[in-house]
Amino acid sequence: MPNLSKRLSVIASLVPFGARVCDIGTDHAFLAIELVKSGKASSVIATDINEKPLKKARENIAKSGAREIDLRLCDGLADVSPSEVDTIVIAGMGGEVISGILERGKEVAARKGVKIILSPTTSPELLRKFLYANGFSITNETAIEENGKLYSVMEVRFVGTTQTFEEYFYYVGRLVPNTREAVLYIKKQRERCFSCAKSLENIAQKAKDYEYYTSVYKAIDYYLDSYRGE
Repeated sequence: MPNLSKRLSVIASLVPFGARVCDIGTDHAFLAIELVKSGKASSVIATDINEKPLKKARENIAKSGAREIDLRLCDGLADVSPSEVDTIVIAGMGGEVISGILERGKEVAARKGVKIILSPTTSPELLRKFLYANGFSITNETAIEENGKLYSVMEVRFVGTTQTFEEYFYYVGRLVPNTREAVLYIKKQRERCFSCAKSLENIAQKAKDYEYYTSVYKAIDYYLDSYRGE
């Protein structure tokens, strides 16, 4: 079997030993296989919404000799019961898609003691906003760079209380600019907001949007400057 990508390796390192994992959007099941073969997970339910990746996953699992992997064709957590898992992994999807999966599967995701590991490919700010508006909390984040792209891996728990933050927080999350990858990730989010503001600067009917993105990128600048000043 091929080695795990850098991002999947980070995710695997965050899975508790002996965990009963649900790997949503398992694709080729590389993470599920590694978790079982290494002894990290006691069992894995690997789900995907499409039959084609599950067919490939089935072939890979057979080649690896891994056991304790249950493949399921379903949308997110739709066919997973709360008693079956204590760790949920959702990676390689956009922030809005991940939010929808958690919302529809809240009976499982919000169960006491469940650890959730998330890594959105796009719209991380929408995912963070969803999490805090729906009783979840990010306990830690790790920034990684892979194939020239920057990602965040979030560790999440359901706490049952909602929270709101300054808008810039939803773009940078719990990341602290004390590693090269974290600094690059934060700067990437800053540039996203700066570019949006620049494109709206002279459009009168978009004045509120211009002000929003301007305030966000300036707040990110302040966050970076404050940390450097410590």
